[in-house]
Amino acid sequence: MGHHAVYLWTLPMFHCNGWCFPWTIAAIAGFNVCLRRVSAANIYAAIADHGVAHFCGAPIILNFVINATDEEKRAFDHKVNVMTAAAPPPAATLQMMQEQGFDVTHVYGLTETYGPAVMCAWNPEWNDLPIDGQTVKKGRQGVKYHVLQDLTVMDPETMTPVPADGETMGEVMFQGNIVMKGYLKNAETTETSLSGGWFHSGDLGVIEPDDYIKLKDRSKDIIISGGENISSIEVEDALHKHPAVMFAAVVAKPDDKWGETPCAFVELKESAGETTAEDIIAFCRDNLAHYKCPKDVVFGPLPKTSTGKIQKFKLRDQAREI
Repeated sequence: MGHHAVYLWTLPMFHCNGWCFPWTIAAIAGFNVCLRRVSAANIYAAIADHGVAHFCGAPIILNFVINATDEEKRAFDHKVNVMTAAAPPPAATLQMMQEQGFDVTHVYGLTETYGPAVMCAWNPEWNDLPIDGQTVKKGRQGVKYHVLQDLTVMDPETMTPVPADGETMGEVMFQGNIVMKGYLKNAETTETSLSGGWFHSGDLGVIEPDDYIKLKDRSKDIIISGGENISSIEVEDALHKHPAVMFAAVVAKPDDKWGETPCAFVELKESAGETTAEDIIAFCRDNLAHYKCPKDVVFGPLPKTSTGKIQKFKLRDQAREI
C-alpha cells in the first residue's frame, strides 16, 4: 500500500485487530471508507464513488462481489487489491475475482498469531501461467510474514518437519514474538498449544516443493471414511465449481459401515433453478474420486459468524441428526 491509500472496511475492525489495518491506514495517512451494511451494491458503489483500491474479507465477501447482479455492479477503471483469509478460498472464487478485475492476495493466520502471519507471496513468473494455473498457485497459504520468526509443518507427535513433497500431511506450526503468550486463565490448554516451543495451530497442511505451505483441513474437520482421510476443503472446492452453488460446507456424518461419510450443506444462488441433491452428487463424482463425494446433500442458508465464517460445529450437530 502506498501513501494515502483508500481502504474499504468490509472486514470488521473487531475481528483480529481488523487484520492490523486500523493503524496501517493511520500510518500511511490513508482514507477509511466505512459501510453501514456489507453488500455487493455497497462495495461496488464505494469503489466507483470513492476510488477504493483496497479491501479485506473472508471468501464470503468475495462471493458477494462475484455474484453481484448487473444492477449492483458499477464500472471502475483502477486496480482494486483484495486480501482474503479466515477460510481457504475456493479456486473457483479466486478465478472469478481475477476475471472480474480484482487482484487477490491470499493470507493466513489466527487470532493467536496476531492475525495474518503467512501470505502467498506472488512470483512474477506465475503471470505466464494460464488463469487456472495461477489460481492453483494463489490458493496456497504460502510463506511467513517478515515479522514471523518461523513457520513449518510438523508431525505433532515427533515434532519433526514433514518433507517438502506436497503430499505428507502434518500440523502447521508458528514461532515468534507475534505468537500469543497463552490463553487467559487456561494454563492447561496453553501448555498443550505451545508445547515444544511452537504454537500448534490445529490446521493440517503440506509443504510444497517450493516451500510454500498449503492447508488441507482443520484437524477437527478431516473426514475419515473407511480408513481414508478426506479433506473437507477439497470437497468444498469441487462444490463451489458448480454453477448453482453460492456457498458450501462439508462435515463428517456418522456412518455405521464407513465410520464417517461426507455430508454437504449447500446454499444455492437465486438463479439456481431446480437443482437437486442428485445433481450435486453427480457433479462431485465427475470432479472427485468417488469415495470423497458427499453421500448426503442438505440445502438451505448456512450458519455464519459476523465475519462470514461458516459455523461448522452447528452443521456437525445437524449432520448427526440426519
